[in-house]
Amino acid sequence: MKLLDGCGDKYKKRHDAIWPELKRLLKETGVEDYSIFLDEKTNILFGVLKIENPLKLDELPHHPVMKKWWAYMKDIMESNDDNSPVTIPLKEAFYLP
Repeated sequence: MKLLDGCGDKYKKRHDAIWPELKRLLKETGVEDYSIFLDEKTNILFGVLKIENPLKLDELPHHPVMKKWWAYMKDIMESNDDNSPVTIPLKEAFYLP
């Protein structure tokens, strides 16, 4: 994902005040240990999370609260036509269990 220039503080502020209903949805979906990192030079965001069943993530875009969150965030990050953040799938290059 990628932030628009100058939006790092807004992004952090919005996530520091994450909506209880969004937090609940993520937990109910099985998301745990979720972190998002920002490269301040490129504005690239990198999310890392643990989930027992990764296929459950495919359900999130259909939930109204997820759509509402994306609409709330679209003014500060690169977004698709449906307001979801633009993402790039990454290939795992290394893993140490």
